[in-house]
Amino acid sequence: MIISGLFKFSCLYKKVNFVLFFVVDQLRSVSVDLNNDSSLLIDIPDALCERDKVKFTVHTKTTLNSFQKPDFSVSRQHEDFIWLHDTLVETEEYAGLIIPPAPPKPDFESPREKMHKLGEGEATMTKEEYTKMKQELEAEYLAVFKKTVQVHEIFLQRLSSHPNLSKDRNFQIFLEYDQDLSVRRKNAKEMFGGFFKNMVKSADEVLISGIKDVDEFFEQEKTFLLDYFSKIKDSTAKAEKMTRSHKNVADDYIHISATLNSIAADDNTKVEGRVASDQELKLTELLRYYMRDIQAAKDLLYRRARALADYENSNKALDKARLKSKDVAQAEENQKQCLLKFDKLSESGKKELTSFKGRRVVAFRKNLIEMAELEIKHAKVRSRSAVDSCAVFLCVFVCVLVYILTDVTFSNTPHANRIAKLANRPDCGAVMLL
Repeated sequence: MIISGLFKFSCLYKKVNFVLFFVVDQLRSVSVDLNNDSSLLIDIPDALCERDKVKFTVHTKTTLNSFQKPDFSVSRQHEDFIWLHDTLVETEEYAGLIIPPAPPKPDFESPREKMHKLGEGEATMTKEEYTKMKQELEAEYLAVFKKTVQVHEIFLQRLSSHPNLSKDRNFQIFLEYDQDLSVRRKNAKEMFGGFFKNMVKSADEVLISGIKDVDEFFEQEKTFLLDYFSKIKDSTAKAEKMTRSHKNVADDYIHISATLNSIAADDNTKVEGRVASDQELKLTELLRYYMRDIQAAKDLLYRRARALADYENSNKALDKARLKSKDVAQAEENQKQCLLKFDKLSESGKKELTSFKGRRVVAFRKNLIEMAELEIKHAKVRSRSAVDSCAVFLCVFVCVLVYILTDVTFSNTPHANRIAKLANRPDCGAVMLL
């Protein structure tokens, strides 16, 4: 995935008003799935963030005849993405497919709250400290926005790369209809209904979990996914804790650097903030995504297990109907339909799970390599800052040592004045070493 374009940030706070324009570096973008199908290419080149919503510009380039134009763009909100995902999940025809997980709702509450507090506490800060904290908060908001655009783009690219889901009519409407889809948010009744439906599903999963699968492939996949989901969930929690701690370190650097001007010159505040953002983008977000993707694969296994249970129940119903010589034809037809559905889910499910394995390995390998490269890049910046800091310390130490050994007052000597001038130079460390 290549995220390119202009990201506009419109954020209104008390005493803090700013508009950020940012072009995302191609080398630092991340892709969970590599889409090699050039017949349908989708990206989100730019997006506008307002206080309570994000408007994404979805750009499509295609050679398929089912679309009216070869190149077009539409504006979509997060609720439109959720509508598309729910529509696919509720389509019976796709029960045997791994439906890509829906992108999470954009959450800018944390950086907004920090911005609000920064605006209220401006009077108690020095100008330098306020400027640095504002820059860091803008960078944090930028990282959250970049992550939000990324997960929504990945969702669409997963659909476009799928041989069946890419042909869905609702998906084509989502991409091509140039007017507002007018998708309303779920009301309280609908949200409670969805919660109740998930509760019933969870209970049903427990009930049918003890059923031995007739296909050894699916039995092994179920065991693997349950164990893998548990480990990914635990890794996600630890990665989130790590990045949260790293962000706290970056915040602490701001306060320390405002007090110690010598540390402020090292640019460690910016480095640590970038390291934390890169770790969240390349590692934590990848783990979060695959936690949702594994859940989608588990949903596929659940639908197949449900179909197997329905087929076994239809066999029992057919046996009872034959014993009573009543409604035999209806029972046979029901058994036939259940068997057809189970076979269809088994066939498509085997392909989906096999594809899931390959996709997972490629994604983890790519992201971990990119994160390692970024860590090396930031480590080089840290090492240069550390060398300069050590040189400054050595300069001051030598001056103090000379004063102690000679036991003379040299504060007004030409040599002391030269040292004082050197200490104020940005290349002090290099000069003193020379």
